[in-house]
Amino acid sequence: MVSYDPIALEVARNRMAAVADEMGVVLRRTAYSPNIKERADCSAAVFMPDGEMLAQAEHIPVHLGSMPASVDAVLDSVGGVIEPGVQYAVNDPYAGGTHLNDLTLVRGVFVDGQLAAFVANRAHHADVGGEAPGSMPAHATRLEQEGHIVSPQVAVRNGEWEPAFLDPFLEATRTPDERLGDLSAQLGANEAGALRAREAIGGQLHEHLAVADALLDYGERRMSGAIASLPDGRYEFIDHMEWGEHDVAIAVTVSIDGGRLHADFAGSAPQVEANFNAVAAVTRSCLYYAVRVAADPTVPANGGSYRPISLSAPNDSIVNASPPAAVAAGNVETSQRIADVVLGALAQAAPDAVPAASQGTMNNVLIGNDHFAYYETIAGGQGGRPGKPGQSGIQTGMTNTKNTPIESLETHYPFRVLRYALRTGSGGVGEYPGGEGIEREIEFLEAATVSLMGERRRNAPWGLAGGEPGACGEDWLIRVDGTRQRLPGKTTFDVQPGDRLLVLTPGGGGWGAT
Repeated sequence: MVSYDPIALEVARNRMAAVADEMGVVLRRTAYSPNIKERADCSAAVFMPDGEMLAQAEHIPVHLGSMPASVDAVLDSVGGVIEPGVQYAVNDPYAGGTHLNDLTLVRGVFVDGQLAAFVANRAHHADVGGEAPGSMPAHATRLEQEGHIVSPQVAVRNGEWEPAFLDPFLEATRTPDERLGDLSAQLGANEAGALRAREAIGGQLHEHLAVADALLDYGERRMSGAIASLPDGRYEFIDHMEWGEHDVAIAVTVSIDGGRLHADFAGSAPQVEANFNAVAAVTRSCLYYAVRVAADPTVPANGGSYRPISLSAPNDSIVNASPPAAVAAGNVETSQRIADVVLGALAQAAPDAVPAASQGTMNNVLIGNDHFAYYETIAGGQGGRPGKPGQSGIQTGMTNTKNTPIESLETHYPFRVLRYALRTGSGGVGEYPGGEGIEREIEFLEAATVSLMGERRRNAPWGLAGGEPGACGEDWLIRVDGTRQRLPGKTTFDVQPGDRLLVLTPGGGGWGAT
């Protein structure tokens, strides 16, 4: 085995991460929808020939930790035989995906006729059909109610779309022109990634693979060492999802033994007749994220760093759902709570590293009709951190998207933003207080259907080390006649011109007693 010094490995890591970064830039700059171009609801990564993640861009945690499952699903679907010049698509949550809006394109990279790597990108499509605009209907209980399902299949061959993939995808959506624009951006991003990967590898495939293997081993050593610095033991935590007036438990026991960590989600609720079930790939992604936060955020985020981490989750549960359960909000909402419970457990092992609970929701707002589909996740408060207050009005946890600028929103969609401000007083009190949430009010200029997917509307983000919880979120519908209605956190409803939606997002919990 050839050994490499840390400097050589860091150079190799950044070279491959730069490939993923450029893919993300190409995807955003060429995308058609504000959801990808402005909000950056997309991710990119580079993989080994066997599907293990080699490098990622600093995009969206819930995408990146689960994307290896998409590459594995593609490999399984073709019996391990990847065709040159082909891109494969998948969005099926039960075959490597997360939820139907997130479509992943995977492309093999060949050097001298040999498979040298994969490049892949995932983008959230604002509408993929289903029973409500935006493809996240609050009433959904089965996956097919949420939109068009793409099992692993050939999507592009030699730069041309395969009709068997493209035609059903465009027929299902309410916004086919926008979808084709975003798909084309995904195609181009992978082509750019393949070009840059080949340039980085050059004619030295054997040397590249040797360095890549060493980099994965380096990630494993770094993560194992970081875990070993935490005290051995078993650490338990439980938190809840909100389902009407009911609480749905997510429980974890984290066991640390030397340089290895295992998370057991026994005690979590069975999957529910609702759309906030999470598939195993999402749960795994949340675990990886939380361990990096608590152990060492500077550990290279590659497949090697995941090797010392394992999990078990009950079958047919809210954290390991089985078909045909609906999962749209499992990716965006349940993921936040899974990360919360793992961080809550790890706070007992690393009290000086783990913040109080952040807002714990993505505050999903979906608005559309037969000719447009808008999707937004609204920021909130970060939990207070040991030594620092929480930040206000930012995306936290398993999301890393940006804000759709008001100018772009009002240009592309038939509504007007009336208020956009920090929610004063929503952060939890503490020695290091939680960050403030957001107030956002939208006036509708034409009839539409609205879906809300939010959490922490009853159960506040918790404080740590004696800090107080942050404020719960609230959602209000203000009709054109002035009547006001407090909305449930998960709901789908119709609006008319002149109606307004007011979203008040949660603040972060405080850290430390005052």
